[in-house]
Amino acid sequence: MEIVLVQGDITGERVDAVVNAANSSLLGGGGVDGAIHRRGGPAILEECRALRASRYGRGLPTGQAVATTAGNLPARWVIHTVGPVWSADEDRSRLLRDCYANSLRVADELGATSVAFPLISAGVYRWPVEDAVRQALTVLRAAEPAGVAQARLVLFSPDALAAARTVAAGFATD
Repeated sequence: MEIVLVQGDITGERVDAVVNAANSSLLGGGGVDGAIHRRGGPAILEECRALRASRYGRGLPTGQAVATTAGNLPARWVIHTVGPVWSADEDRSRLLRDCYANSLRVADELGATSVAFPLISAGVYRWPVEDAVRQALTVLRAAEPAGVAQARLVLFSPDALAAARTVAAGFATD
């Protein structure tokens, strides 16, 4: 699977599936979640409400992933995943890696060949950018999904992209 690092707005990515760094309610919020719901339109929220009414009455658990339509986005699907909040006292990196692994699994089940990921948990959940990139690349480089040919890690700022490139360069020498 090809891994591409880009800087930009994930809501404009032309891929089969866009991953949403959602909150557990699945009902929209700030950051990536809010942007995806705003640009994608009411169809995404409608499907999220249906998921809450059926399978996820208490919300989507951290690390899990579920798909909906992409509404007005230039993608076919949105894969919602809930990242962990950063903690200096508790290692939650397994949950962060689960977000990427479970999103890839869902993408594969959908038949997606291209997936765009935000840097999960690195915004309002305060995960340090370099480590968030390290966790993402650990999963993406080890993954062997049957149909996903390209995973894009869409970074929200030039500084985040520079940090991601530095971390990725370190992976190349490991």
